[in-house]
Amino acid sequence: MEKNNLDHVYNTQREHLFMPEHGRYIQEMVNHCMTIADRGERTKAAKTIVHVMGILNPQPRDVEDFKQKLWTHLYLVSNFKLDVDSPYPKPEPEVFTAKPEKIKYPRKDVRYGHYGKTIELMVAKAVKMDEGDEKNAIIMMIANLMKRMYLTWNRDSVTDDVILVHLKEMSGGKIEWKDVQLSNQNMGKPASNNNNNNNYKKKKFNKNRPYNNNNKKRF
Repeated sequence: MEKNNLDHVYNTQREHLFMPEHGRYIQEMVNHCMTIADRGERTKAAKTIVHVMGILNPQPRDVEDFKQKLWTHLYLVSNFKLDVDSPYPKPEPEVFTAKPEKIKYPRKDVRYGHYGKTIELMVAKAVKMDEGDEKNAIIMMIANLMKRMYLTWNRDSVTDDVILVHLKEMSGGKIEWKDVQLSNQNMGKPASNNNNNNNYKKKKFNKNRPYNNNNKKRF
């Protein structure tokens, strides 16, 4: 008995699916619908296909305009060749084939990349403030933030003098602080857990621990 030739056909060799998520059966139903000569019967068949698509794909039901999306998918499956009386406007192919416009990436020169542009804007704002306690508090906050960001980037210890030098350079020499102690961020390299591991091993393999009488093994 001769086998069906379809048993030896890969999906990549079959007809192209315009919307693979709806499967080959929906594609075949739409293809058959386009062969129906009578427009009324063709529209009726299209409504049935949309109903089947909604049953096979229940997850988008909560999406707004669910029915309209299914009709749009129907036109996509037919490669916009289906001509029926749809309850919604037929989508234009150009909407789906047009390439999106390129998004321009903002190009801004940042003196210190690990601080970022936001820090530079904050420093520039602080420079314009009137002299006083409020300005000093803002500058101190910025300096502490710079130290925290520096340690996140470098993961090593950093002296307060380095942060103050960077602050002076970013402010164009208008903020010059010396002998200021910044907060200890404690963001250097994480402490080693070797001591904890050694204690665990000693506790686990302590020769003075008694045997278990049931299985004669150490705990």
